[in-house]
Amino acid sequence: MRNFIADTLALVIFFTITGVLNERLIAGMDWAEVLRARTIGAPLMVLTARPYGVWRDWMMARRAAESQPLIFDSLALLVFQVPIYAGIVAAGGADAAETARASAGAALMMLAFGRPYGVWLGIVRGWFGLPPDGQKPMSLGG
Repeated sequence: MRNFIADTLALVIFFTITGVLNERLIAGMDWAEVLRARTIGAPLMVLTARPYGVWRDWMMARRAAESQPLIFDSLALLVFQVPIYAGIVAAGGADAAETARASAGAALMMLAFGRPYGVWLGIVRGWFGLPPDGQKPMSLGG
């Protein structure tokens, strides 16, 4: 349960702020559309935060070399979140051009914010007494 709460809190805070900035400043959505998109997005963030946390942990553990967390944090975020985000803004009332701009902006944001979000997720997990890179398998010596 702590994993679910930590991952959800981290995602909701981080992506509510960045989503509003993208929708208003990059996509050019009006405030009513932004509010609808955020209203739709909030429950979806709750539903997808923990699955994303598990996906990210898997990507980082299985794919990322120690020297490449930037690349894999960004890639994990891009692949998982952009399709969901495109659906959110479209359902929020964005027209096709706004949805395309918002999705392109989100893709750039995911690439730029992948590592900062990974660090933020680790910090929030730490607040809950969890390891920053998700649950570790149990071992006998440790």
